[in-house]
Amino acid sequence: MNELENSLPHTHGHLNSAAVAALPKSSNFEQVSQVFKQLSDPVRCKIFLLLCHSEECVINIASLMDMSSPAVAHHLRLLKFSGLVQTRREGKEVFYRAADSELAQELHHIIERVMHLSCRDFQGGE
Repeated sequence: MNELENSLPHTHGHLNSAAVAALPKSSNFEQVSQVFKQLSDPVRCKIFLLLCHSEECVINIASLMDMSSPAVAHHLRLLKFSGLVQTRREGKEVFYRAADSELAQELHHIIERVMHLSCRDFQGGE
């Protein structure tokens, strides 16, 4: 038993002291928490996944989501602020797509993998 384990209310003998020592400070998780907070909304998650595969304008996204343009614009602002979505202007039209970042790419893969694992019952048992 080590000193860290001795300082805990319960001693079970399973504590990995090296893993505990390697944990970043809680304040370091703020950015991670904000990203997951944005994707915790099902609509934003769906919009993000769409934009990982397609570049679209607000009106088309609104139509695909069966939502109003202002509601979609609100979700897009939050995704853009979190760095998950970027824009491109062509004349008066603004097009949205997933950000060209390692974070966006990894989240894209994670979402697709989680969807595959959690939605098997809805996909005919694949």
